[in-house]
Amino acid sequence: MLFDTHAHIAGERFDADREALIAAFAQNGIGRVCVVGGDLAQSHAALALAKRFPMLSAAVGLCPQDAQVLSDAQLADLRAMAADADTVILGEIGLDYYYDDVPREVQMTCLEQQTALAEELALPVSFHVRDAWGDFLAYLKRAGLRHGGIMHCWSGSVESARECLDAGLYISFAGTVTFANANKLLDAARYVPADRLLIETDCPYLAPVPMRGRRNEPAFVRHTAQRLADLRGVALAQLEQQTYENAMKLFKLKD
Repeated sequence: MLFDTHAHIAGERFDADREALIAAFAQNGIGRVCVVGGDLAQSHAALALAKRFPMLSAAVGLCPQDAQVLSDAQLADLRAMAADADTVILGEIGLDYYYDDVPREVQMTCLEQQTALAEELALPVSFHVRDAWGDFLAYLKRAGLRHGGIMHCWSGSVESARECLDAGLYISFAGTVTFANANKLLDAARYVPADRLLIETDCPYLAPVPMRGRRNEPAFVRHTAQRLADLRGVALAQLEQQTYENAMKLFKLKD
């Protein structure tokens, strides 16, 4: 069975067929899915969905594109969600300088507020980083996170992966590893130790080959798993089992 560790199925693009999609997980080989928020409203939606379906868990937090300096009331709201038994990770949070829509200092403050909360609640963290590796890696070194986490949708080099692994993080690969221009990802995909490897869809975004052009969904994570298995020279079943066990360990889940 597969574990999609990062899926936005609480979002509006799944409103028309969400329940049918979830009902088909087992027949599509999906054992568990972590449903991710991106702002406070989506985090509430992700947690509500996780409470309805036992194969779902929630990630709550503000992504860098929606970052803001959180007020005391907003922090209390996020703390309550993060402390819930159905929340397994705080995220996705991080730094994204690609569009620079949110001031970088606001992104950093929001990142610091949320990692402090994760430390307070002994939760791992799911990190989103794009075009901000220097600032992020410097922050990671000084943050000293004690409860691990995930580098979601890995897009960096082997050298950056080494630093993240040294900080106790897992590396998660999405459909981007199947793309024709994924050259630098291939080395990282081979490099990450088996016991620190995860897979995800980041759906509805980044549908893998051969599903390009379609709305991504958790069932498509099999294509990412197959590509990683091929790159690493292992059987698909072995990679499925390893990544499933890795996610269960990080999220402190039991079947």
